[in-house]
Amino acid sequence: MARVYISAVMDVPISEAWGVLRDFNALPVYHPFFSKSDIEDGKPADQIGCVRNFFTHEGGHIREELLTLSDRDHTCAYRILEATLPVRNYVSEMRLKPITEGNKTFGEWWAEYDVSEADAASVQQIVGDTFRFAFEGAVKVARARRTA
Repeated sequence: MARVYISAVMDVPISEAWGVLRDFNALPVYHPFFSKSDIEDGKPADQIGCVRNFFTHEGGHIREELLTLSDRDHTCAYRILEATLPVRNYVSEMRLKPITEGNKTFGEWWAEYDVSEADAASVQQIVGDTFRFAFEGAVKVARARRTA
C-alpha cells in the first residue's frame, strides 16, 4: 500500500481555510487541476455519503464519496469510487489545526492506496501535487473572500 502525506502552514486563520476546504464540491474554485465538479443526485456537498463527480482540465475523471466531515475537528475523509488515475482502495483524509502564533493554519492531507509498481512514482507525484496545490489555492480564495 502506498501512502502520500503533505503538510502546509497556511497564512490564514483556520475559520477561513476551513471555509474553503470543507466544501466537497468546490475543487474547481480553489484548485488549478480541476475544471468541473458536481455532487450527484442533488445532495448537499456536506452530506456524508454524497458523491462528487469531477474532471481535470486534461479530461481525467474521478468520482469520490465523502466518508466523514467534522466542522468541530476541521477534518474530512473520502474514498475514490472510480478514476482515470490508476489506483485502487484509495482513501484520503484532510485535517486542519489552528496555529495560535500568527493566527495561521496547519494543514495535513494524506492518502493511502494500492498502485502498480510501474505507476507508483507518477501517482505519488500527482497526489502530492494535488494536496499541495489545494492548500495553496485555499489560501488564495480565503484572502480574496476578505475583500469581496
